[in-house]
Amino acid sequence: MMKKWTTKDFPVGLYNLHPDPSVNFQMNRFYNWTNDKLMLDEMRAASNTIHSYHDLIQSFIELGENSLKKSENLRAAYYFRGAEFYLSESDPRKQNLRKRFISLVSDFYSISENQHYMIPYQNGCLSAYRISPENPKGTVVFFGGFDSYIEELFLMTVIFKDAGYDVICFDGPGQGSTLEDYKIPMTHEWEKPVKSILDYFKLNDVTLIGMSLGGYLSLRAAAYEKRVKKVIAYDILADFSDVLIHQIDPIFRDAFKDMITQEKMEEVNKVLKELAENNLMLEWAIMQGMHITGSKSSYEFFHKMISYNTAAFSHLITQDVLLLAGQNDHYIPIKQFTDQILTLTNVHSLTARMFTPEETADTHCQIGNLGLAADVMLNWIDQIQ
Repeated sequence: MMKKWTTKDFPVGLYNLHPDPSVNFQMNRFYNWTNDKLMLDEMRAASNTIHSYHDLIQSFIELGENSLKKSENLRAAYYFRGAEFYLSESDPRKQNLRKRFISLVSDFYSISENQHYMIPYQNGCLSAYRISPENPKGTVVFFGGFDSYIEELFLMTVIFKDAGYDVICFDGPGQGSTLEDYKIPMTHEWEKPVKSILDYFKLNDVTLIGMSLGGYLSLRAAAYEKRVKKVIAYDILADFSDVLIHQIDPIFRDAFKDMITQEKMEEVNKVLKELAENNLMLEWAIMQGMHITGSKSSYEFFHKMISYNTAAFSHLITQDVLLLAGQNDHYIPIKQFTDQILTLTNVHSLTARMFTPEETADTHCQIGNLGLAADVMLNWIDQIQ
């Protein structure tokens, strides 16, 4: 008999695994999707030798290979994903690690090729999976954000499936296979890929869930695609440009904003290069941001992100809306939670849920208690008719 997945399959707890807050968060993130206590011990032991991304990549590849030898395939998958996460697009190891991760995690969750769809989009395809129970009580369409692969989120999708929902999850422009295989860059006009998904599967009544940057993308799609009847921003992300600038030392923020506004390209590139040398998270964010948006410079990436702001269309959202936020999200300033609430003036209903340290869920996307976030989403979908 196949295992029935529930929200209890996520662990509860946030751990000090590395002194750098960004690396520590990512280590906790990958552990959260495995719920493998030995992975915690191994990462903690390896932490002393990890002083750079190069160290982390080497360490995670070794840990992944060792896990494979012990047939610990899910642990190996997320070690490979953790290493690949920090590799630049030009590194020859990146695609091999990505493919190994996808294969291992798909096998673990028994996701077969006939559940995988390549949906024509622009000059390539959107990679999507449909995972359905018998007699589903509704359809959920789910996607990630700035840096996730949809396969990374399979545990969440099988939990929703076993809770009774037909689940379609996909990589859109700038994400996963759509980016890596077809070079289709990220777009702020997320209603376009959502339209392609709904058209392909002939859907007209869905709950849309966007994770991380998906908190912006999901609301954008709902504003212009009314076949979306319920929408969940998991978590809120009202202004992505502000999120990026939030990673910069407060002393420089106002001056940096002025440089962007005044389109001082060379100055912005110079300042970002200097700041990134002392900030691992900023260094990675710029590298990844240029990759997903197809930008030729850090300035071009930052300038494109100005469009990722929900203020321009929030009044067009007329559906039932659930907003989630972590009280101490180190990416998204908590002010964006109230900003987003105030701009949703025409919604059918609005539910807003802020997670706290006492729940071990106050981080970005509730890393530390993903099961609680899933419970809140499932309960809300059930209640809103």
